[in-house]
Amino acid sequence: MAVATSYSISNPPLTFKTSHLNKQVPNWRLPTIRSGSGRGDMLTMQRRTLRTCFHVCAVTGDQSTSNAFSAKFPSDYTELIMQAKEATESAFKDGKQLLEIEFRTAGLQSVPGDGEGGIEMTGSMLLIREFCDRFVPAEKATRTRIFFPEANEVTFARQSAFEGCSLKLDYLTKPSLFEDFGFTTKVKMADRVQPNDETFLVAYPYFNVNEMLVVEELYKEAVLSTERKLIIFNGELDRIRSGYYPPFFYPKLAELSKTFLPKLETVYYIHNFKGSKGGALFRCYPGPWKVLRKVGGSFICLHEQEEMPSLKEVALDILPSA
Repeated sequence: MAVATSYSISNPPLTFKTSHLNKQVPNWRLPTIRSGSGRGDMLTMQRRTLRTCFHVCAVTGDQSTSNAFSAKFPSDYTELIMQAKEATESAFKDGKQLLEIEFRTAGLQSVPGDGEGGIEMTGSMLLIREFCDRFVPAEKATRTRIFFPEANEVTFARQSAFEGCSLKLDYLTKPSLFEDFGFTTKVKMADRVQPNDETFLVAYPYFNVNEMLVVEELYKEAVLSTERKLIIFNGELDRIRSGYYPPFFYPKLAELSKTFLPKLETVYYIHNFKGSKGGALFRCYPGPWKVLRKVGGSFICLHEQEEMPSLKEVALDILPSA
C-alpha cells in the first residue's frame, strides 16, 4: 500500500460526528462501498443507499477518428478511484502541473444538492484517502501534503480517515471568533509549505468563498515555476465557471475564471443532468469530453469533443437535441 495504515473503502472502522459546527451532521456514518446483487457496488450512508449499474456500451460517430484512449463510465466508486488514479498518472507524465478531479459522492448518478453538505465532504475525505492509498507511493507519502479547508477539518481527518497515515495534513484557513458569520483567518501559504514537498492535494475547497483564493495563492507561491504538482479534489469549480458568485459581490472569485481556471487540466470529471433529456458529462484524461445518456440499463455516447463544453451548452443544446 502507498501509506502506512490500510483504511479500506470497504470497511470503515469508525462512526462519529464532525467537530465543525457549520458542517455538523448528527449520527452520520462513513460511506461504505460494498457488493450488491450483481448490480454494481453501492455507496451507503445513513438515510441514503444509491445503486449504480451502468457502463458505456456504444459511442456514436466515426470510431476511426476517435481518441485511442476511451474510458468507460465507472460502475462503482472503486472503479472510479482507479480511473482517477490512472488519469492523474497520465497527466503527470505529460507534464501537467495543475489538475482537477470532480465528481459527486452521494451516488454516481447524483446531482448537486442530492447529498447533505457534511456527508458529501465526509464522502470526499474517505475517497481521497482511498485515492492516495492507490496513487501515492510509500516513499513519497511524507512528500505529499493534503490541504483541507480549515484547521478543524485536519483534526477531524486525523481522528478518522487519515488516522495513522504518513501523508502530511494541512489547512487553507483557520477558524476565527466570527466563524459563524463566515469569517476565517488568512493563512500565509508560503509558511505552510516545506522544501521537500512534491505534490499538493487540496480537498473540497468550496465551503468558504475564500478557500479557492487561497488555493490560487498556493499555486502562485509554491507550484508555479517549480516541479511540484497541485490537484484540486472535488472543489466544485463549476460554481465559479458558471458565474454562481455575482462578480459585483465576489470580484476576486469571479476573476479566477479568467486567470486561474484556464490553467487547470480537468483529468477526471462527472456531472449529471436530471430530467427526461438528462445524461452525464464525463471525462477521463487523456480521453475526450463525452456527453452520455442512459438508455435501458446502459449509457451511450451522444457527443464528444476535445474541449470542455459549458454545463449550459450540455443542458440546453447537446442533450435536448440528441
